[in-house]
Amino acid sequence: MTDAAKPTPEAIRQARADNPKMRERDLAQQLQISEADLVASYCGLNVIRISPRIETFLTEIEALGEVMALTRNESAVHEKIGIYDKPIVGKHASMMLGEQIDMRLFPNSWAHAFAVERQDGEDIRRSMQFFDAAGEAIHKIHLRPNSNIEAYRSLVAKLRLDDQSQSVELTPLPKPEEKTLELEKLDAAALRDRWTQMKDVHEFFGILRSFNMTRHQAVQVIGQDFAWQLDTSALTTMMHDAAQAQLPIMCFVGNRGCIQIHSGPIQNVKPMGPWINILDETFHMHLRTDHIAELWAVRKPTKDGHVTSLEAYGSEGEMIIQFFGKRHEGSGERQDWRQLVEALPRLMREAA
Repeated sequence: MTDAAKPTPEAIRQARADNPKMRERDLAQQLQISEADLVASYCGLNVIRISPRIETFLTEIEALGEVMALTRNESAVHEKIGIYDKPIVGKHASMMLGEQIDMRLFPNSWAHAFAVERQDGEDIRRSMQFFDAAGEAIHKIHLRPNSNIEAYRSLVAKLRLDDQSQSVELTPLPKPEEKTLELEKLDAAALRDRWTQMKDVHEFFGILRSFNMTRHQAVQVIGQDFAWQLDTSALTTMMHDAAQAQLPIMCFVGNRGCIQIHSGPIQNVKPMGPWINILDETFHMHLRTDHIAELWAVRKPTKDGHVTSLEAYGSEGEMIIQFFGKRHEGSGERQDWRQLVEALPRLMREAA
């Protein structure tokens, strides 16, 4: 939508008042605006526009104490309660390596940010919200009852911008370069050669770039000894099985600006309509199972033996969510995780 066609900040706030229980993301979609437009319309009221500088945020957020970190994409939401600690700041990628809050951040995508205070009955809910250039939410930090409010106010004051206007200039993001080469024309033999030589799973991204190939294309052509398709219901089966066995897993949910990771066992797996949810004390995950077009088990070699992941893809081949068995660098994969994945129901392919 062009700026001229957008509803005014006053109209956005009226729509919010008329729909007090609707989630911000859903209301923004209904109004055909971005979520950043919705938040910005309250600047000067209960919202302060702040700088999205990752280096300041990463190095000073620990002072807030316990908070809730939220990262999502269109189909999955990942929430972790804990303390932001052990930051590593980089020019192109940064990390938070805490025991509870574990993230990979890509600062080039962080374009807009706001500190938000909302009245909720007698309480005030405070958060810091970060968006990309198109106004899509990248990451949110929600304060908890025992968070350090003074540290929050100090950080907001440090990041506060002079511009406190109630509109935000957005830039449409270029669509990811389409890799339209037909599968049968991809060099599967060369890919297998590079794949088998991997010593670390992080080499995989370089391999994809060198072949100008998407992750989804790679798993389709690598061969069933390295990647096999599962019935999409197998993801829910895995969660229930892992919870019952108290098997520690790693759960990755991300978008273009942030990937958030849970490591540890899960307990409370609850379906609700199209959603499958994990509702644990310090970890909540919400996944739209009806958005999963394909589910793959993927095996990658490392110097410590192969590691196995579950990867859920959307209808356009985008990664929705990814799971591993919990492991530490330099150690082999857990046999119980490997056995769990290999026992999941495979998708029966029709003979050619």
